[in-house]
Amino acid sequence: MQIPVTTSGRTHPYHPRMRPRLYSRVAAILLIFTSALLAQSTGLVRNDGEPMQLAYSCPEADLQWAGMACSEEDPCPIYLELTSVVPAGRKIVAAGNLHSTSATLSSVLLVTDDAGITWKEPAARIRGAALDQLQFIDAQHGWAAGETQYPLPRDPFFLISTDGGDSWRQHAVGEEGMPGAIQRFSFDSRDHGELIVDAGKAAEGGRYYSYESRTGGDNWEIRGKSDQLPVIRNAAPLENVDYRLRTSKDSKSYQIEKRSGEQWSPIASFLIEIANCMIAPGQLKEPESQ
Repeated sequence: MQIPVTTSGRTHPYHPRMRPRLYSRVAAILLIFTSALLAQSTGLVRNDGEPMQLAYSCPEADLQWAGMACSEEDPCPIYLELTSVVPAGRKIVAAGNLHSTSATLSSVLLVTDDAGITWKEPAARIRGAALDQLQFIDAQHGWAAGETQYPLPRDPFFLISTDGGDSWRQHAVGEEGMPGAIQRFSFDSRDHGELIVDAGKAAEGGRYYSYESRTGGDNWEIRGKSDQLPVIRNAAPLENVDYRLRTSKDSKSYQIEKRSGEQWSPIASFLIEIANCMIAPGQLKEPESQ
């Protein structure tokens, strides 16, 4: 029995030799669908030469927590901001955050070990936090500095890696609820580091708090407070001179580039606007306190 197949207004008899083409199309669709699910579940994205898009599924809890009123008529765009990129041996690490026009939603940490072909998120996104600065003292030991940004900068912390960025553990700088953001930090060995927290103009004892760690960032001891910005001894450069971040000419993506002599070679690019979130009317609740 022949089953008629209609294509472009014409009817043709089905032929078994058409099956491989049909199966190929189905397989391609399944591959795309599976890749999307993989990206959302693992944070893995692949560089195909075009700006990559980080997965963000617009969790309702996140939108409610941030007090965002989104709808089909007035969706909420979500943006990626990258703030730092450094090498870690043969790996490259980038850090930043996801945010809306009104709130920081979560931190973002990205690592590639194949020269920018694939990128993964080795650390869970931290709600309301942003990562601002990165440093690797060698191929294994690295730190990412951040703080909770919403509603105001507070609870400065470090993500610490001792395996080249494959895994990270989080450690707070001070007590929970501590106001301020990490202004500057630097490690001169695997164990010893210094940092400065900007606690704000109204901070008791001075705006800038100086800390020192002799445990690789696991613990920090306060060394002083001052209204003048202190100087960190033996501070490493803020940025690696062989890597840089810049926005594309159309301002739609971040580009990561590596110096090659006097030229800069592209490694990867990431879309800045990654999602448009919506929430059904009447579902928005008061944001939860933390």
